[in-house]
Amino acid sequence: MEDIQVIGVRGLPLIRAGDNVAALVCGKVAVEDGDILCVASTIWSKAKGYTRNLADIIPTGRAIRLGKLNGEDPRFVQSVLDASTDIIMEHPFILSEMSFGHIGVRAGVDQSNIDDDMIIFLPPDPMKSADELRAAMKAASGKDVGIIITDTCGRSFRRGQTGNAIGWSGFTAIRDFRGDTDLFGHVLKITEEAVVDEIAGFANFVMGESNNGVPAVVFRNCGTWTGHDNLYFRGDEDITKRVLKKEWSSKT
Repeated sequence: MEDIQVIGVRGLPLIRAGDNVAALVCGKVAVEDGDILCVASTIWSKAKGYTRNLADIIPTGRAIRLGKLNGEDPRFVQSVLDASTDIIMEHPFILSEMSFGHIGVRAGVDQSNIDDDMIIFLPPDPMKSADELRAAMKAASGKDVGIIITDTCGRSFRRGQTGNAIGWSGFTAIRDFRGDTDLFGHVLKITEEAVVDEIAGFANFVMGESNNGVPAVVFRNCGTWTGHDNLYFRGDEDITKRVLKKEWSSKT
């Protein structure tokens, strides 16, 4: 296997609604078959118009209450509630689940890298978005490029944020080692590697978190793997979610 190459896509303009992200990327980097393109969800959402002006949002009573509780603009809180399908925790911040299974602080609603008084939502169907971007990359370059749409998330038990995959296309999220053997011949029973999150995390390192201006990263020579797409725990599988909801409900 060749060494993996990591290429930050530099020089992209500020993305506006209607922009062709694939064409803009291909104008900066000559992609190859088998490359993996990681794109920050913010630029995809801006291109697709998944944004709102705070002035257009009327907060409900619940949003006003949570805004006071957490010291946040109730209009912003309302946008978080609108983007959520389940509120797991209300304080000291809103932790919520979205329709596609992702769990994040404030439903991933963002106010950075956008005009004042505007907010950005995560794509409502990131898997569909990844498929769409992959097709657009094929049209723009003639190459078969895998896609990861990333979001920056905090982590339980550790300080600091990392990049996570919320949508992907062209490969499976999980590399499944179950049934394989280790160096000593022991059969692996539980090892499932979240490859898409590992790549997304390194992409986030290249992108940076402030004003780097690198919202897309190309990975080359990552190879192939077999596995599955069951990245999110479902229902009672998610022990952490179950405990948090039980703990929060006991206080309210």
